[in-house]
Amino acid sequence: MHLQKLETGNSSFDHIAHGGLPLGRTTLVAGSSGSAKTLFGAQFLAMGIQLFDQPGVFVTFEEQVDDIRNNLKSFNWDIDTWEKEGKWIFLDAAPKEENIIAVGDFDLSAFRIRLERAVEKCGAQRVVIDSIGSIFTQFHEEMHTIRRELIQVALTLSRLGATSIITAERLEEYGKITRFGVEEFLTDNVIILRNVLHNEKRRRTIEILKFRGSNHEKGENPFSISAEKAIVIIPLSAMNLMHITSNERVTSGIPALDEMINGGFYKGSINLVSGAIGAGKTLMVTNFVNGIRERKERCLLMAFEESSQQLYRNAASWGIDFKQLEDEGLLKVICIYPEISSLEDHFINIQEIVKTFKPDRIAIDSLSALSRASSDKGFREFIIAFTSYLKHHEITGLFTSNTPLLAGGTSDTEGNISPITDTIILLRYVEMSGEMQRSIAVLKMRGSKHDTSIRKFTITDEGANIGKHFEGISGILTGSPILIKLE
Repeated sequence: MHLQKLETGNSSFDHIAHGGLPLGRTTLVAGSSGSAKTLFGAQFLAMGIQLFDQPGVFVTFEEQVDDIRNNLKSFNWDIDTWEKEGKWIFLDAAPKEENIIAVGDFDLSAFRIRLERAVEKCGAQRVVIDSIGSIFTQFHEEMHTIRRELIQVALTLSRLGATSIITAERLEEYGKITRFGVEEFLTDNVIILRNVLHNEKRRRTIEILKFRGSNHEKGENPFSISAEKAIVIIPLSAMNLMHITSNERVTSGIPALDEMINGGFYKGSINLVSGAIGAGKTLMVTNFVNGIRERKERCLLMAFEESSQQLYRNAASWGIDFKQLEDEGLLKVICIYPEISSLEDHFINIQEIVKTFKPDRIAIDSLSALSRASSDKGFREFIIAFTSYLKHHEITGLFTSNTPLLAGGTSDTEGNISPITDTIILLRYVEMSGEMQRSIAVLKMRGSKHDTSIRKFTITDEGANIGKHFEGISGILTGSPILIKLE
């Protein structure tokens, strides 16, 4: 039997849930304090009304209705209007001081009647009960009775044909599912929200632990919260490697480099330029941007280390006019400090720009700056998601990465990205007879032959100049060049 799903309306969630929440069933959403459980539930109701005209009931066992209403005002949901139209009903089940029931008399039958009335009144197809834990706190001696009563609530919802979410509190991010063992009787469908603190950086994730009788993506997927879209999930586990691969070439903006890589970068490829500070990475990016002139392509340049003024000035000093490209609508430059927001937010921001601007190329200068804004795991996941996204949209990417040592070596950033790049270009310093010179080499190029020599690289007023290969020297890439006597 194939389990039917109800599309929630949050497309990123429906993607990892393979279609949505189990239709007509109850799903337990568990998370620690501040993990966005209430928001997850509210979004489920709001999307139901906005996209599918499916009314909903929001039950609160803990917070006051006014508080929840105010907290949700920051999102673009017109809850007041929906309440007036009878599409959204708040049901306040938060225990009042005067209503404390004597121990032994715990009974949710009155609540079930109120819930049933509310569901029937608006024809609710979606119900959220937030958060079940407060009942346990008050009547912890009555565990057995509470469980029995909550099973009755779930059965009532099922009989009414509503698809529902019950939220519950957890005390730790990686421990038992809920604080009071709620999962023991709501075992069919379980989702876990996490808000983990690691190295002073928070990372939010969602995991569908199980949907009884139905498939879903396994593992944790990072998510972000935005005012426009509430919860946005980055579906890492659903990223596939089924990319369109093109044989079309696009120019790097430097004719001599195009020659080294057998005619230019492949369209839709991911290309990395690695080098120490001042080795010429930004110059490579500037030429890559300028390469759009040839076929009137569009390029998005994300700079995480320099201001737009610096970028324009540098480009102008090499005879490249960024302002003109912007005026022609071919270039969009965005300069931001990476620490301003999380990598998930940066990724969502880039996706929004891609939708409207539709670039053929994206340049990021530099990935090393971006890696500071997250944990190693978070950065690795961002890179996988981002490169997968670019390939899916056939956007040619050029990223730069800083090496810690002037003469070479690799950084953690490169370790994370190099396996998924199509081309790696190394810019290195070489000491020759007491003088620092620059070198350029193509370390790899997937699916194409390329020049394997290490060539001289100079930066002049005209820009990048690639010369002959270094003769009689070994060990440039390891950072310890040795002169070899030529016979």
